[in-house]
Amino acid sequence: MSVPAQPLTIKICGLSTPETLEAALAAGVEMIGLVFHPKSPRFVQPKEAAALAARARGRAEIVALIVDRAIGEVTELVEAVRPDWLQLHGRETPEAVRALRAATGLRAIKALGVADRHDLAAFAAYDGIADRILLDAKPPKDAAYPGGHGRAFDWSILAALDRASPFMLSGGLDPANVAQAIAMARPWGVDVSSGVERAPGVKDVERIRDFVVAARAAAAAATEAGRT
Repeated sequence: MSVPAQPLTIKICGLSTPETLEAALAAGVEMIGLVFHPKSPRFVQPKEAAALAARARGRAEIVALIVDRAIGEVTELVEAVRPDWLQLHGRETPEAVRALRAATGLRAIKALGVADRHDLAAFAAYDGIADRILLDAKPPKDAAYPGGHGRAFDWSILAALDRASPFMLSGGLDPANVAQAIAMARPWGVDVSSGVERAPGVKDVERIRDFVVAARAAAAAATEAGRT
């Protein structure tokens, strides 16, 4: 099993306050995520998001999470917030991903919901179109918004995935299980939201720090194992 050629990317998503943003930046994360889906408990208005993005700019890459937005809406959001990435967490087709990248000039992460190995068939359609693919747990059928909702999927089904393709892992990750997830899946990056919260939408500074420490240690161990 090969190991990604670059260091693990750690993303804390759904940040909404200066305090928790600073905690993520102090921990040394590579990406911070701002959620623009109104049904999410982590939703931030563009004005608030722009202020958070300004604090993060130059210290971490800024990711704007959107769900099935029209191109005009996305370009307005990009102008207001100036993110580095778009994270497309809805039913966006490969053609929509390509169009949004062209319209904004930004790199894109495409999230795919995974419950079993059959869901990985969609990976090939976005590979090479999205700059990264985020494998997240499928939401419950009655969920009001996309995402893993704090649930993990069976990471062992990723064993046959081509590690040359830049994928990230999400869904049910937390400080206690991220090391196991990294050891099993060998992703290019990990993305956490509810796993570092004390209540829905309320990030916890200590859990953010613990998650990053655990992920860094696991990535170092995986890299060392790949050399032996």
